[in-house]
Amino acid sequence: MDFALIFTDVRDLLTNPFFLILTAFQIWMLVDAVRREEWLWAALIFFFGAFSAMFYFFMVYRVARAVEGTPSFEWPGAAERERIKQLQDQIHHLDKAHHHAELGGVFLKQGKLDKALECYQAAYERDPDDIDILSAYGRCLIKLNEPDKAINLLDKVIAEDPRHEYGVTLMALAEACLLLNQTERAQKALEQVLQHQTYAEARVMLAEIYLQNDRKDDAKHQLEEVIEDDKHAPAFVKKKDRVWSRKASQMLQQI
Repeated sequence: MDFALIFTDVRDLLTNPFFLILTAFQIWMLVDAVRREEWLWAALIFFFGAFSAMFYFFMVYRVARAVEGTPSFEWPGAAERERIKQLQDQIHHLDKAHHHAELGGVFLKQGKLDKALECYQAAYERDPDDIDILSAYGRCLIKLNEPDKAINLLDKVIAEDPRHEYGVTLMALAEACLLLNQTERAQKALEQVLQHQTYAEARVMLAEIYLQNDRKDDAKHQLEEVIEDDKHAPAFVKKKDRVWSRKASQMLQQI
């Protein structure tokens, strides 16, 4: 076996511009498929290369971008980076609370919790009475494992609007209470949420509380509702609630 010849062939391949472009395109589509949790497509792209990546681009990527209202050709994260720059410019010139809060939301979505916290703190300092800011600030604190501070903020929001953000704020309050072992209060909050909404996350959280209190029938009912709702939910809801639907199925098998 002529290893020198093999090495030369590999070197030529790795320096071939066409090969490098195809590889970059394949990686781009693979990353997008993983982000969208399109696991079958991700496997096809990984094992079958640029050919599958091309199919994914036309059958999934372009369609999804059109539905989202964003350009087809865009590097991952480009829109967020552009929005961050816009908000930073607006903050520099205007220094408005809602600009700080929106920037915090972008960082929170990216998982940059420390930066998000700084933004929410700045927004709160400029407008401590805005319940939208209080709610977002509180949810950020929960992710940073500071439920005590979060509850103080979320309580103010709930006092003014118990159904704020269609129950999302009340659900966040329940999550903070669970972190502090305030199970009874969390249960009441989740039951209140489910009087008006059908969030899979709220149902699973409530089912876990019911199981702790040996209320198996009540827990089973909530979990079955999650599974039934998932059968009739649109695709984007199925995708958003996939984690909770799976957890509901697992819990049902254990009851």
